Amino acid sequence: MHRPKPFKGIRRLVKRGPEIAEAVHETTAGGVIWRRNPQTQTIELLLLKDAKSRWTIPKGHVEPGEDPRVTAEREIQEETGLKHMKVMTWLGKVHFRYRRNHTLVLMTMHIYLVQGLGDTQDLNGEEWLTDLKWLPANEAIDKIAYDDIGKLILVGLKRIRESKL
Repeated sequence: MHRPKPFKGIRRLVKRGPEIAEAVHETTAGGVIWRRNPQTQTIELLLLKDAKSRWTIPKGHVEPGEDPRVTAEREIQEETGLKHMKVMTWLGKVHFRYRRNHTLVLMTMHIYLVQGLGDTQDLNGEEWLTDLKWLPANEAIDKIAYDDIGKLILVGLKRIRESKL
């Protein structure tokens, strides 16, 4: 008995990118930034919307010789304009990969819990951002585009509650 091939013809439907010539490892760092709303005292998180309209946290590449904790603080300042903050604790890291032309990028992202201090309304997002705002924690978790970051946000919220800040 002849069985038909279940995926016959599928190759012409699959669009392949250029052949991967190399794999590189890159490291980034960023922060889950929180504050207590001045009026309601509820916890809010600062999220940004990137050029592809995805809600995420501020983050960026670790420079050679730079500590990821320092990178997180620098990137938060650069991307949001937030001037005063306290990097509280390391929440964890996320691993993912993506393709950049002929290169497979293996990414490790370190994420820190960061408290926004001072005038947290005085924000000045970079031009490439499509939005930057403080959101109630539950709304921020719903909007975040990346599940792994969302899980670390939950870890951060638990640490905030446990420390009674």
